[in-house]
Amino acid sequence: MTDMTTSERRRFANISSRAWEHPADRAALASVRRVPGFDLVLRKVFGLFSERAFRLITQGSAVEVGPDQYPKIQALYEEVLAVLDAPKRYPLYVAQTAVVNAGAVGMDEPFIVLNSGAVAILDDNQLRVVLAHEVAHIMSDHVLYKTLLRLLLKAGLTVMSVPLSGIPYVAVLVALMEWDRKSELSADRCALLVAQDPEHLHQALLRLAGGVGDGASTAAFRRQAKAYHESGGVLDSVIKILAILGRRHPFPVQRIAEIDRWVESGEYQRILDGDYPKRQDDPVDGAFAAWRASVSSYAEGWKASTDPFAEALKDLGERLSGIFRRKE
Repeated sequence: MTDMTTSERRRFANISSRAWEHPADRAALASVRRVPGFDLVLRKVFGLFSERAFRLITQGSAVEVGPDQYPKIQALYEEVLAVLDAPKRYPLYVAQTAVVNAGAVGMDEPFIVLNSGAVAILDDNQLRVVLAHEVAHIMSDHVLYKTLLRLLLKAGLTVMSVPLSGIPYVAVLVALMEWDRKSELSADRCALLVAQDPEHLHQALLRLAGGVGDGASTAAFRRQAKAYHESGGVLDSVIKILAILGRRHPFPVQRIAEIDRWVESGEYQRILDGDYPKRQDDPVDGAFAAWRASVSSYAEGWKASTDPFAEALKDLGERLSGIFRRKE
């Protein structure tokens, strides 16, 4: 394992997110968009919520990272943005949550929330991995759909308690969760491009799985991952599929195995050597841009609507907003 300085770390000028996006991520997102009623759920849900409200709630309840606040995290974050040649700096906050995790939220102006549990447990190399993972979600335009999924999961019980006939809530939720797990594989690849040492990513995933303290071994964890994938027959395969359905992230052992396969394929090294797609070659009018424009239109339309059903949804939105104001 190596500890590179900032100047030694390779940078990827104008890199496109296509360089790290996992094929399963793109395929699953395309499937989500084809789910009957997805457009309806999108317009209903985003018509209820304000991205500005999300930002203000986070600004009021979390600690914003900057040169005078968490300067070490700020330096790591700036390094991540520089390595990926990110088009801008996205606001970064540390929130009081014990779970070792982080998240990217938003639509037009996304931001990143790093849980205090991650700050307490992860070292600099592992924090760099987590920060790069979240920047990847933003640069890959994952945040719109991840925010939609967060809203659906937060609002689930309340939504099911009011008459939302005609909204295929469950079908969209299941499809989004399947895509969400696949999107983590893409973000892990990007994190490796920033870490530029697979061991850093292995360590971060070990910590996320509960491997903390001096006795935790990444070598043993990788052997565990290998055993997980090789053991069992058809019944075990079915159990593994069912076990992951309710989760937003693949199991850490699955993520380690996927990263190792990517390294072994040679694709990771080709990108390190400078052979990667550039942003100037990306499609000018991507599908995400169209969806984002649609969401803005949906939001304005529902705010102005006097339809009784829309009024009921607005009332629901006010109740759901209270959920986000409570401390987790």
